[in-house]
Amino acid sequence: MIIARTIPELQVHIEKYRKRNLKIGFVPTMGALHNGHLSLVEHSRRQSDITVISIFVNPTQFNDPDDLKNYPVTIDSDLEKLERLIFGNDIVFMPGIKDMYPEPDNREFCFGALESVMDGLERPGHFNGVAQIVSKLFDAVNPDIAFFGEKDYQQLLIVRSLAEQLKYDIEIVGCPIVREDDGLAMSSRNELLTNEHRKTAPRIFEICTQAKEMKEQLSLKELKKWVVQMFEQESLLELEYF
Repeated sequence: MIIARTIPELQVHIEKYRKRNLKIGFVPTMGALHNGHLSLVEHSRRQSDITVISIFVNPTQFNDPDDLKNYPVTIDSDLEKLERLIFGNDIVFMPGIKDMYPEPDNREFCFGALESVMDGLERPGHFNGVAQIVSKLFDAVNPDIAFFGEKDYQQLLIVRSLAEQLKYDIEIVGCPIVREDDGLAMSSRNELLTNEHRKTAPRIFEICTQAKEMKEQLSLKELKKWVVQMFEQESLLELEYF
């Protein structure tokens, strides 16, 4: 695999592939790779000639400084996992802060109600930061197709809206959630859970699965009430939205 650490270095390789009319797939990540990320790479490998994987922890999408400080960084492990999965011509793009933000990015995007509900309600400014870095990465890579996990479904919709607003000729593909054996969605932040929280976390998926199974028997109001009651029984869980 090829490792590029700056945008000019990346684009030298991209240009060579463009001249050969190769289809370029893109998987943006913040590292701490798990099987969910690797499944996105596999989707790209099947649908593209060349895959570019970026590893960059984007500071502008963190509204909590402690969250940014504690975000897991596992570069050596990430590269080992990718070496077993990708071909020699595939690219791992690992830029620094100054590469992606040579000057402050003051752009403000508008996604209407989509950015002010669910995750957006609890994390003001988060999706604007996502839009900033995704647009910068799209400009750097110029992919034909980009892959995002459905685990972050609201983010997937934001990226599709961004691509439409900025008129990117990029196919945005949503890929299925990859879960642990107990149902917990794979996430880099799972590494930050205590043992006690890790044991409780799968209850989220269990409750949501039960709610889906009950949707024909209960009204929406009754179903929401039931979900709230289930979460109230879990002392380590706090329901933000359903």
